[in-house]
Amino acid sequence: MQFQKIAAYCGIIGPSMFGATLAILTLLEYDFMLGLGWRPLQVIDWPSGLALGPHGLWLTVVFILSGLLMAIFALGLRGALRNETAPRTGTLSLLLAGFALAGLAFPTDPTFRSTPKTWHGLLHDTFFVLLGLALLTSMLTLGRAFQTDSRWRGFGIYTFVTAAFALPSFAMKGIAFYLFLGAILAWAFVIAIKLLSLSHQVRA
Repeated sequence: MQFQKIAAYCGIIGPSMFGATLAILTLLEYDFMLGLGWRPLQVIDWPSGLALGPHGLWLTVVFILSGLLMAIFALGLRGALRNETAPRTGTLSLLLAGFALAGLAFPTDPTFRSTPKTWHGLLHDTFFVLLGLALLTSMLTLGRAFQTDSRWRGFGIYTFVTAAFALPSFAMKGIAFYLFLGAILAWAFVIAIKLLSLSHQVRA
């Protein structure tokens, strides 16, 4: 149960750190992002383009740390669910999503450029697609797992609603992508809080 508690804290810290980093870096690199073609309501090269700016190393490190924290969170969540197909598939997919998030540390290529696409830009794009597919699989199967577990009552519907609301906007440009990112970070944070609550109940 101690590992579940650690995993829960990883699930809380990861989204919080990631969201705060994006907000701060967007302010610090506002002019740089404008130079890449980004606009507040036209999401071009955001957030990955922030890693190309003067403070980009910060985001590169956060991509890796957030991915590792998500992977640990997925392993802890696995222990708090039944040993059935849906929980196994859901947590494995969340684990893969964590590795894909860490893979975003490979620098992206700016959308507007005069040079060919680089190998690291291709890797970045591949991990981005993998992240979206892994999150979709994870949320759909975890939603099912939560629905059939009385300890997670209500979280199944919440997960399905979040997936239906957020994931179609994953590939969209514009303000919809902000909504996607916010919904996913909030979902991970809420599930981690629940996992922490369960770890305290078991100890009691």
